[in-house]
Amino acid sequence: MKKVLILHTGGTISMLEDEQSGAVRPEGSNPLTNFSLNVNNVQTIVKELFNLPSPHITPKEMLEIKKEIEHHAKNGSIDGVVVTHGTDTLEETAYFLDLALDLPIPIVVTGAMRSNNELGSDGLYNLLMSIKVAASDEAKNLGVLVVMNDEIHTAKNVTKTHTSNIATFQSPQYGPIGIVNKKILAFHHYPLRKETYSITKISKHVLLLKAYAGMDEKIMEAVEGLNPDGIVIEALGQGNLPPALVPGMKRLIEKKVPIVIVSRCFNGIVQDVYDYQGGGKHLKQLGVIFSNGLNGQKARIKLLVALEKTSDLTEIEEMFSK
Repeated sequence: MKKVLILHTGGTISMLEDEQSGAVRPEGSNPLTNFSLNVNNVQTIVKELFNLPSPHITPKEMLEIKKEIEHHAKNGSIDGVVVTHGTDTLEETAYFLDLALDLPIPIVVTGAMRSNNELGSDGLYNLLMSIKVAASDEAKNLGVLVVMNDEIHTAKNVTKTHTSNIATFQSPQYGPIGIVNKKILAFHHYPLRKETYSITKISKHVLLLKAYAGMDEKIMEAVEGLNPDGIVIEALGQGNLPPALVPGMKRLIEKKVPIVIVSRCFNGIVQDVYDYQGGGKHLKQLGVIFSNGLNGQKARIKLLVALEKTSDLTEIEEMFSK
């Protein structure tokens, strides 16, 4: 019999809707604990790590989840892990765990778009399907997975694409890597590589900015005043920025502050193509780091992790080229 650890961390999947007001909020104990989780040949070990709405999750909690998983896995007493989590920041926690955990067992993150007592609640079903994946031998050595709405996604590629639809979690460009339902668990492709970084703390200050038409130098002046350890910018198109940002970016790079750019588009990657002030080619020559296909929030997570390993800009650039 397989043993699967379930870690509850809060979110809509752990909340209830008020019948009078319609407001969704945490209500004392986690309602998921009132259900019997019967999956064939699986024994579950349940722990409520904390009960936080996902906007309250920080890298501190992400690190705590990592350490809890490692604690249970170190003696080989579990065969898989499921983490329940609020959907707003679920992809960031999943990707952090993907970067920071080096374990062969399946690790699945799931959540819900509708609270437990709402019509069409999806939480219990997503949890049951996640347990099924976490207990599967096929899910070993695939990194952290996200299971929602009958689909299996990689933590690296999945993102929340809709504010309320239960099919909100998608993997632009790549799609899910498998499907799971009451009768079927099947993978139709696998990730080619896995990168892991051994870290014990998250201590750096990394900002995330989004480029827009007319963005001026006041933004970079304000950023400089915050003394960040790193910056991620969601750039325009293939990796271009308004020229007014360039002088401030140049000053930060001279101070050895890594600046990583991604695209604000949800498909495609940034490239050093355009050769004008603020164009991708110009930014590359300044020493800006180009990320290979991550969105802004995940690039920030990766830079937080990278800065715990090194402050060398060349080494960080190499990490982001993978």
